Amino acid sequence: MDYQVYFENQREQHLNELKEWLSIPSISALSEHKSDVLRAADWLADSLAKAGLENITIHPTEGHPIVTADHLHAPGKPTVLVYGHYDVQPVDPLHLWETPPFEPTIRGDKIYARGATDDKGQVFLHIKAVEAILKQEKELPVNIKFCIEGEEEVTSPNLPSFLEQRREELAADVVIISDTSLLEKGKPAICVGLRGLCSLDVEVTTANTDLHSGTFGGGVPNALHAIVTLLSTLHDDQGRVNVEGFYEDVPELSPEMRAEFVKQSLDENKLQQSLGLDALYGEEGYTFVERTGARPTLELNGVYGGFQGEGSKTVIPKEAHAKITCRLVGYQKPQDILDKIERHIHANVPVGAKVSVIQREKGNPFTMDTTTPMLQKASDAFNHVYGVRPVLTKDGGSIPIVETFGRVLNVPVVLMGFGLPDENLHAPNEHFNLDNFDKGLLTIVEFLKQV
Repeated sequence: MDYQVYFENQREQHLNELKEWLSIPSISALSEHKSDVLRAADWLADSLAKAGLENITIHPTEGHPIVTADHLHAPGKPTVLVYGHYDVQPVDPLHLWETPPFEPTIRGDKIYARGATDDKGQVFLHIKAVEAILKQEKELPVNIKFCIEGEEEVTSPNLPSFLEQRREELAADVVIISDTSLLEKGKPAICVGLRGLCSLDVEVTTANTDLHSGTFGGGVPNALHAIVTLLSTLHDDQGRVNVEGFYEDVPELSPEMRAEFVKQSLDENKLQQSLGLDALYGEEGYTFVERTGARPTLELNGVYGGFQGEGSKTVIPKEAHAKITCRLVGYQKPQDILDKIERHIHANVPVGAKVSVIQREKGNPFTMDTTTPMLQKASDAFNHVYGVRPVLTKDGGSIPIVETFGRVLNVPVVLMGFGLPDENLHAPNEHFNLDNFDKGLLTIVEFLKQV
């Protein structure tokens, strides 16, 4: 079967269908769009039915629905579970969009709309790949299931329990997710590691009121001084986190993984110049891509307190605040890291100050065994279509649900993304390159045939 000719003949129809879906403002974070999110779920269910999928169900949750479907007519063959999401980010600032975010527009070789690359466009590829095989060959070479949610952009609050409750229904041999990107045009990548996440808020208090710096200055503790002193203990001079036990569950990078990082060919000088920096910074002994993809971090995201208005105010503030997040790797556990940081903070409180800590987000890191046969088959499929094997990457971001799928279903999770890093996901003028739209369809078909 010549799938390239098939998809070329169907291209205009496929893009028109995708435009319909992209025109639905399924913004999960905004309550006024709740009906739109439901409308996008209905559209998805109809599209799955037209493609030939069966047992299509829209599952209500406490938030937005989860849509499932399957086609299980290949006894003895592997089962592939496709995960993705149909919800999208808010569109602000609206004035920076060249065309309205929910009026999909093709300009050049790109389709512009909110959700074009994240993640409606990429989910759409899987639906149309399955439809193509069924139309061309009347049967699938594998069993396939879909689990598409409407809350990924708001941290998937209802999906983990859904997976736990429907573990047997969703059982598979591999989970495929297309919500990541190539390294650059023509250079595919498969992400084999995502950093986990944990966060906390710190409040330092001193006196029971703000005080006059002339009357009390030099004689009482200053909450801002105290929090700066406290926060300075969290790192050493070499960029390492100075919290006892922080690195206990961090594996050393293997020579093979370091070789994969080298293949990314990142020009650190060019990056430094593009960011307007005098120097890059981080843990000694590691390159930029190793630091941001495979090493843990502790970052200050906000530090505030005292007078911040125009002019000056001679005040000694009674309180100061900090917001901290950590990116985690390997076998680090969010709760363990939060507890270690909290112990460090309480052990280093400056004289005269009191401290309170609120623990917040928790997400486990994801790491994939690079010898997994399913990963090799995905690499073969990319190589067949793009003419080059994908680079194996470890990405600095966090998608906690990826780890949840692997752990709950006890299967490999393969991240086969078809976006590009510069496609403005979460920003104005989000778009999807149509070259990867075309090649993505062929790659998915090839993967399903190889599995």
